[in-house]
Amino acid sequence: MRWYLYVVYFFGGAFLVNAVPHFINGVSGRRFPTPFASPPGRGQSSPLVNVLWGAFNLAIGYLLLIQVGEFHVRQTPEVLLVGAGGLLMAVMLSRAFGRIYGGQ
Repeated sequence: MRWYLYVVYFFGGAFLVNAVPHFINGVSGRRFPTPFASPPGRGQSSPLVNVLWGAFNLAIGYLLLIQVGEFHVRQTPEVLLVGAGGLLMAVMLSRAFGRIYGGQ
């Protein structure tokens, strides 16, 4: 596997995980922080903005995993890289949103 695919798969997992809270909150009709809110990342964006931001993250994750290189779900190193990127993003999101919503 070429060296740059390690980076691509890692960030692909991060983008896929970041899509989840934004898309879920958006389709549920709830306001949720996005980078477009005021202040960025702390203020609340509309459900529509969250759906669009979630869809954008999903598209970027897809492009990174499927269109760059040849991602194979049966290749353990590739799956571990996607999982590591996703896990790191999940931890970062839980800490960031925990501060906003008082979960920490």
